[in-house]
Amino acid sequence: MSKREEFEAAARARILIKDGPYGTAIQNAKLAPEDYAGATGLADEQKGNNDLVNLTQPQVIRAICDSYIDAGAHILATNTFNANRISQADYGAQGLVHEINVAAARIIREAVDARDDGVPRFVAGAVGPTNKTLSLSPDVEDPGFREVDFDTIVDVYREQCAALVEGGADFILIETVFDTLNCKAAIMAVKQLERELDRDIPLMISLTLTDLSGRNLSGHTVEAFWYTVQHAKPLTIGLNCSFGADQLRPHVQVLSDIADTWLMAYPNAGLPNDLGEYDELPETTARLVKVWADNGRVNALGGCCGSTPAHIAAMAQAVEGIAPRTLPKANAEMRLAGLEPFTIAA
Repeated sequence: MSKREEFEAAARARILIKDGPYGTAIQNAKLAPEDYAGATGLADEQKGNNDLVNLTQPQVIRAICDSYIDAGAHILATNTFNANRISQADYGAQGLVHEINVAAARIIREAVDARDDGVPRFVAGAVGPTNKTLSLSPDVEDPGFREVDFDTIVDVYREQCAALVEGGADFILIETVFDTLNCKAAIMAVKQLERELDRDIPLMISLTLTDLSGRNLSGHTVEAFWYTVQHAKPLTIGLNCSFGADQLRPHVQVLSDIADTWLMAYPNAGLPNDLGEYDELPETTARLVKVWADNGRVNALGGCCGSTPAHIAAMAQAVEGIAPRTLPKANAEMRLAGLEPFTIAA
Protein backbone atom coordinates (compact mmCIF):
# COMPACT_ATOMS: atom_id res chain seq x y z
CA MET A 1 0.00 0.00 0.00
CA SER A 2 1.00 3.61 -0.46
CA LYS A 3 1.54 5.74 2.64
CA ARG A 4 -1.80 7.42 1.98
CA GLU A 5 -3.52 4.03 1.91
CA GLU A 6 -1.65 2.87 5.01
CA PHE A 7 -2.75 5.98 6.89
CA GLU A 8 -6.37 5.59 5.83
CA ALA A 9 -6.39 1.94 6.89
CA ALA A 10 -4.95 2.89 10.28
CA ALA A 11 -7.41 5.79 10.69
CA ARG A 12 -10.37 3.50 10.03
CA ALA A 13 -9.15 1.12 12.74
CA ARG A 14 -8.48 3.54 15.60
CA ILE A 15 -8.06 7.12 16.71
CA LEU A 16 -4.47 7.90 15.83
CA ILE A 17 -2.16 9.84 18.11
CA LYS A 18 0.06 12.68 16.97
CA ASP A 19 3.14 13.73 18.93
CA GLY A 20 3.66 16.98 20.82
CA PRO A 21 5.92 20.03 20.38
CA TYR A 22 9.71 20.10 20.29
CA GLY A 23 10.39 23.62 21.54
CA THR A 24 9.81 23.04 25.25
CA ALA A 25 11.62 19.71 25.14
CA ILE A 26 14.65 21.33 23.50
CA GLN A 27 14.66 24.02 26.17
CA ASN A 28 14.56 21.30 28.83
CA ALA A 29 17.73 19.84 27.30
CA LYS A 30 19.56 22.93 28.67
CA LEU A 31 21.71 23.45 25.58
CA ALA A 32 24.42 26.09 25.81
CA PRO A 33 24.46 28.83 23.13
CA GLU A 34 27.42 27.17 21.41
CA ASP A 35 25.53 23.87 21.30
CA TYR A 36 22.97 25.40 18.98
CA ALA A 37 25.56 26.59 16.47
CA GLY A 38 27.75 23.49 16.72
CA ALA A 39 30.26 23.28 13.89
CA THR A 40 28.17 25.27 11.41
CA GLY A 41 30.43 28.32 11.64
CA LEU A 42 27.42 30.62 11.98
CA ALA A 43 28.41 33.91 13.55
CA ASP A 44 24.98 35.15 14.65
CA GLU A 45 23.53 34.20 18.01
CA GLN A 46 21.83 30.84 17.45
CA LYS A 47 20.34 30.17 20.89
CA GLY A 48 16.64 29.60 20.36
CA ASN A 49 17.06 28.39 16.78
CA ASN A 50 15.43 25.06 17.54
CA ASP A 51 15.41 23.96 13.90
CA LEU A 52 19.20 24.18 13.69
CA VAL A 53 19.44 21.58 16.48
CA ASN A 54 18.49 18.95 13.88
CA LEU A 55 21.94 19.49 12.40
CA THR A 56 24.04 20.28 15.43
CA GLN A 57 22.53 18.06 18.14
CA PRO A 58 20.62 15.29 16.35
CA GLN A 59 20.73 13.04 19.40
CA VAL A 60 18.56 15.54 21.27
CA ILE A 61 15.88 15.45 18.56
CA ARG A 62 16.05 11.66 18.36
CA ALA A 63 15.54 11.34 22.12
CA ILE A 64 12.49 13.64 21.99
CA CYS A 65 11.02 11.68 19.10
CA ASP A 66 11.60 8.38 20.90
CA SER A 67 9.83 9.74 23.97
CA TYR A 68 6.75 10.53 21.89
CA ILE A 69 6.80 7.10 20.25
CA ASP A 70 7.06 5.53 23.69
CA ALA A 71 4.05 7.64 24.73
CA GLY A 72 1.97 6.08 21.95
CA ALA A 73 2.29 8.50 19.01
CA HIS A 74 1.54 7.22 15.50
CA ILE A 75 2.13 10.52 13.67
CA LEU A 76 5.60 11.97 14.25
CA ALA A 77 6.19 15.48 12.95
CA THR A 78 9.59 16.86 12.08
CA ASN A 79 11.17 19.65 14.13
CA THR A 80 11.02 22.09 11.21
CA PHE A 81 8.39 24.69 12.09
CA ASN A 82 10.78 27.54 11.22
CA ALA A 83 13.11 25.66 8.88
CA ASN A 84 12.42 27.88 5.89
CA ARG A 85 14.49 30.52 4.13
CA ILE A 86 12.45 33.45 5.49
CA SER A 87 12.46 32.44 9.16
CA GLN A 88 16.06 31.23 9.15
CA ALA A 89 17.20 34.60 7.77
CA ASP A 90 16.63 35.96 11.28
CA TYR A 91 19.58 33.79 12.37
CA GLY A 92 21.67 34.18 9.23
CA ALA A 93 21.11 30.45 8.63
CA GLN A 94 19.06 30.60 5.42
CA GLY A 95 21.86 28.86 3.54
CA LEU A 96 21.37 25.73 5.66
CA VAL A 97 17.64 25.26 5.02
CA HIS A 98 18.09 22.21 2.78
CA GLU A 99 20.45 20.47 5.21
CA ILE A 100 18.27 21.24 8.23
CA ASN A 101 15.14 19.76 6.66
CA VAL A 102 16.84 16.67 5.26
CA ALA A 103 18.45 16.00 8.63
CA ALA A 104 15.20 16.57 10.52
CA ALA A 105 13.22 14.16 8.34
CA ARG A 106 15.95 11.51 8.51
CA ILE A 107 16.04 11.62 12.30
CA ILE A 108 12.30 10.98 12.56
CA ARG A 109 12.35 8.44 9.72
CA GLU A 110 15.09 6.44 11.45
CA ALA A 111 13.29 6.61 14.80
CA VAL A 112 10.06 5.33 13.23
CA ASP A 113 11.74 2.62 11.16
CA ALA A 114 13.68 1.38 14.18
CA ARG A 115 10.46 0.16 15.80
CA ASP A 116 9.58 -3.38 14.80
CA ASP A 117 6.33 -3.83 16.70
CA GLY A 118 3.74 -3.78 13.92
CA VAL A 119 2.26 -0.44 15.01
CA PRO A 120 1.61 1.88 12.04
CA ARG A 121 3.61 5.10 12.30
CA PHE A 122 4.07 7.99 9.89
CA VAL A 123 6.51 10.86 9.37
CA ALA A 124 4.91 14.26 8.78
CA GLY A 125 7.17 16.97 7.40
CA ALA A 126 6.06 20.05 9.34
CA VAL A 127 6.03 23.49 7.73
CA GLY A 128 5.02 26.58 9.68
CA PRO A 129 3.46 29.81 8.40
CA THR A 130 6.80 31.76 8.20
CA ASN A 131 6.97 35.17 9.87
CA LYS A 132 5.57 36.98 6.83
CA THR A 133 1.94 37.34 5.78
CA LEU A 134 0.53 37.62 2.27
CA SER A 135 -2.92 38.80 3.32
CA LEU A 136 -2.06 41.72 5.57
CA SER A 137 0.19 44.75 5.34
CA PRO A 138 2.78 45.24 8.10
CA ASP A 139 2.54 48.99 7.45
CA VAL A 140 -0.61 50.64 8.80
CA GLU A 141 0.08 53.65 6.57
CA ASP A 142 0.12 51.51 3.41
CA PRO A 143 -2.56 48.77 3.36
CA GLY A 144 -1.41 47.53 -0.04
CA PHE A 145 2.21 46.94 0.98
CA ARG A 146 3.54 43.39 1.32
CA GLU A 147 7.02 42.32 2.41
CA VAL A 148 6.87 39.26 0.14
CA ASP A 149 4.84 38.15 -2.84
CA PHE A 150 2.96 34.92 -3.52
CA ASP A 151 5.53 33.43 -5.89
CA THR A 152 8.30 33.97 -3.34
CA ILE A 153 6.36 32.16 -0.63
CA VAL A 154 5.63 29.29 -3.03
CA ASP A 155 9.35 28.97 -3.80
CA VAL A 156 10.27 29.09 -0.10
CA TYR A 157 7.85 26.28 0.68
CA ARG A 158 8.87 24.20 -2.35
CA GLU A 159 12.49 24.34 -1.20
CA GLN A 160 11.58 23.20 2.31
CA CYS A 161 9.14 20.49 1.24
CA ALA A 162 11.55 19.04 -1.32
CA ALA A 163 14.16 18.61 1.41
CA LEU A 164 11.65 17.04 3.82
CA VAL A 165 10.58 14.51 1.19
CA GLU A 166 14.23 13.79 0.38
CA GLY A 167 14.83 13.07 4.07
CA GLY A 168 11.99 10.57 4.22
CA ALA A 169 8.79 12.43 5.14
CA ASP A 170 5.60 10.55 4.23
CA PHE A 171 3.35 13.62 4.30
CA ILE A 172 3.64 17.40 4.40
CA LEU A 173 1.92 19.00 7.39
CA ILE A 174 1.02 22.65 6.80
CA GLU A 175 0.36 23.69 10.37
CA THR A 176 -0.59 26.69 12.50
CA VAL A 177 -2.16 28.42 9.50
CA PHE A 178 -2.85 32.00 10.52
CA ASP A 179 -2.92 33.35 6.94
CA THR A 180 -4.98 31.36 4.45
CA LEU A 181 -3.09 32.81 1.49
CA ASN A 182 0.22 31.57 2.91
CA CYS A 183 -1.41 28.14 3.20
CA LYS A 184 -2.52 28.25 -0.42
CA ALA A 185 1.07 29.06 -1.41
CA ALA A 186 2.23 25.99 0.52
CA ILE A 187 -0.39 23.87 -1.22
CA MET A 188 0.78 25.10 -4.61
CA ALA A 189 4.40 24.35 -3.67
CA VAL A 190 3.53 20.74 -2.82
CA LYS A 191 1.51 20.33 -6.01
CA GLN A 192 4.49 21.62 -8.02
CA LEU A 193 6.74 19.18 -6.19
CA GLU A 194 4.37 16.31 -6.95
CA ARG A 195 4.66 17.05 -10.66
CA GLU A 196 8.44 17.35 -10.48
CA LEU A 197 8.84 14.06 -8.61
CA ASP A 198 5.93 12.30 -10.34
CA ARG A 199 4.60 10.99 -7.03
CA ASP A 200 1.81 11.54 -4.54
CA ILE A 201 2.68 13.75 -1.55
CA PRO A 202 -0.30 13.70 0.83
CA LEU A 203 -1.10 16.96 2.59
CA MET A 204 -2.13 17.52 6.18
CA ILE A 205 -3.52 21.00 6.87
CA SER A 206 -4.08 22.51 10.30
CA LEU A 207 -5.65 25.90 11.02
CA THR A 208 -4.97 28.08 14.05
CA LEU A 209 -7.53 30.54 15.42
CA THR A 210 -6.71 33.94 16.84
CA ASP A 211 -9.78 34.48 19.01
CA LEU A 212 -12.81 32.66 20.39
CA SER A 213 -14.99 33.88 17.51
CA GLY A 214 -13.33 31.18 15.43
CA ARG A 215 -11.34 33.11 12.82
CA ASN A 216 -7.71 32.98 11.81
CA LEU A 217 -5.62 36.14 11.50
CA SER A 218 -6.59 36.68 7.86
CA GLY A 219 -10.24 36.56 8.87
CA HIS A 220 -11.54 33.17 7.70
CA THR A 221 -14.01 31.26 9.80
CA VAL A 222 -13.40 27.54 10.24
CA GLU A 223 -16.07 26.69 7.67
CA ALA A 224 -14.84 29.23 5.13
CA PHE A 225 -11.26 27.98 5.55
CA TRP A 226 -12.32 24.41 4.75
CA TYR A 227 -14.07 25.47 1.56
CA THR A 228 -10.97 27.46 0.61
CA VAL A 229 -8.58 24.48 0.86
CA GLN A 230 -10.95 21.59 0.12
CA HIS A 231 -9.82 21.49 -3.53
CA ALA A 232 -6.37 20.30 -2.38
CA LYS A 233 -7.97 17.06 -1.12
CA PRO A 234 -5.90 16.99 2.08
CA LEU A 235 -5.37 13.69 3.82
CA THR A 236 -6.26 15.42 7.10
CA ILE A 237 -7.76 18.76 8.03
CA GLY A 238 -7.82 20.12 11.52
CA LEU A 239 -6.98 22.67 14.16
CA ASN A 240 -3.92 23.18 16.31
CA CYS A 241 -2.46 25.62 18.81
CA SER A 242 -4.96 28.48 19.33
CA PHE A 243 -6.36 27.50 22.74
CA GLY A 244 -6.75 24.58 25.06
CA ALA A 245 -9.12 21.73 24.25
CA ASP A 246 -11.99 23.28 26.20
CA GLN A 247 -12.02 26.48 24.11
CA LEU A 248 -11.31 24.66 20.85
CA ARG A 249 -14.17 22.19 21.22
CA PRO A 250 -16.96 24.09 19.33
CA HIS A 251 -14.65 24.77 16.40
CA VAL A 252 -13.64 21.11 16.17
CA GLN A 253 -17.34 20.28 16.12
CA VAL A 254 -18.00 22.64 13.19
CA LEU A 255 -15.16 21.19 11.16
CA SER A 256 -16.11 17.63 12.02
CA ASP A 257 -19.58 18.11 10.55
CA ILE A 258 -18.46 19.44 7.17
CA ALA A 259 -15.02 18.02 6.31
CA ASP A 260 -15.17 14.85 4.22
CA THR A 261 -11.64 13.83 5.15
CA TRP A 262 -9.84 12.71 8.33
CA LEU A 263 -9.78 15.25 11.15
CA MET A 264 -6.68 15.82 13.29
CA ALA A 265 -6.74 18.21 16.24
CA TYR A 266 -3.90 19.05 18.58
CA PRO A 267 -4.68 21.81 21.08
CA ASN A 268 -2.41 23.54 23.54
CA ALA A 269 -2.20 22.23 27.09
CA GLY A 270 -4.75 24.76 28.26
CA LEU A 271 -4.18 28.50 28.29
CA PRO A 272 -0.88 30.04 29.41
CA ASN A 273 -0.61 31.57 32.87
CA ASP A 274 0.63 35.09 33.61
CA LEU A 275 4.21 33.94 33.05
CA GLY A 276 3.38 32.41 29.67
CA GLU A 277 3.69 28.88 31.01
CA TYR A 278 1.21 26.02 30.66
CA ASP A 279 -0.14 24.44 33.83
CA GLU A 280 -2.77 22.04 32.49
CA LEU A 281 -2.07 18.53 33.73
CA PRO A 282 -1.90 15.60 31.30
CA GLU A 283 -4.99 13.96 32.79
CA THR A 284 -6.97 17.19 32.34
CA THR A 285 -6.06 17.51 28.69
CA ALA A 286 -6.80 13.82 28.15
CA ARG A 287 -10.22 14.14 29.79
CA LEU A 288 -11.13 17.10 27.59
CA VAL A 289 -10.12 15.54 24.28
CA LYS A 290 -11.80 12.27 25.25
CA VAL A 291 -15.09 14.16 25.00
CA TRP A 292 -14.30 14.81 21.33
CA ALA A 293 -13.57 11.13 20.82
CA ASP A 294 -16.66 9.98 22.70
CA ASN A 295 -18.80 12.16 20.42
CA GLY A 296 -17.19 10.86 17.22
CA ARG A 297 -15.51 14.15 16.33
CA VAL A 298 -11.87 13.20 15.66
CA ASN A 299 -9.64 10.76 13.81
CA ALA A 300 -6.30 11.89 15.26
CA LEU A 301 -5.32 13.71 18.45
CA GLY A 302 -2.11 15.27 19.65
CA GLY A 303 -0.66 18.15 21.61
CA CYS A 304 0.65 21.62 20.80
CA CYS A 305 2.17 24.30 23.06
CA GLY A 306 2.78 23.17 26.62
CA SER A 307 2.23 19.49 25.84
CA THR A 308 4.75 16.87 26.92
CA PRO A 309 5.14 13.13 26.32
CA ALA A 310 3.06 12.69 29.47
CA HIS A 311 0.18 14.57 27.82
CA ILE A 312 0.46 12.42 24.70
CA ALA A 313 0.53 9.22 26.76
CA ALA A 314 -2.53 10.32 28.72
CA MET A 315 -4.43 11.08 25.50
CA ALA A 316 -3.48 7.74 23.98
CA GLN A 317 -4.72 5.91 27.04
CA ALA A 318 -7.93 7.96 27.28
CA VAL A 319 -9.09 7.23 23.70
CA GLU A 320 -7.89 3.64 23.48
CA GLY A 321 -10.69 1.49 22.08
CA ILE A 322 -12.98 4.42 21.16
CA ALA A 323 -14.20 4.26 17.57
CA PRO A 324 -12.79 6.93 15.28
CA ARG A 325 -14.94 9.56 13.60
CA THR A 326 -16.91 8.45 10.56
CA LEU A 327 -16.34 10.70 7.56
CA PRO A 328 -19.45 12.63 6.50
CA LYS A 329 -20.71 12.19 2.96
CA ALA A 330 -19.39 14.79 0.53
CA ASN A 331 -21.98 17.45 -0.30
CA ALA A 332 -22.51 18.14 -4.00
CA GLU A 333 -23.57 21.77 -3.47
CA MET A 334 -21.27 24.47 -4.80
CA ARG A 335 -19.63 26.19 -1.85
CA LEU A 336 -17.39 29.25 -2.04
CA ALA A 337 -15.69 31.34 0.58
CA GLY A 338 -14.61 34.87 1.20
CA LEU A 339 -14.17 35.43 4.89
CA GLU A 340 -17.54 33.72 5.35
CA PRO A 341 -18.82 30.57 3.62
CA PHE A 342 -21.21 30.93 0.69
CA THR A 343 -23.41 28.20 -0.74
CA ILE A 344 -24.89 28.61 -4.21
CA ALA A 345 -28.51 27.49 -4.20
CA ALA A 346 -29.39 24.63 -6.52
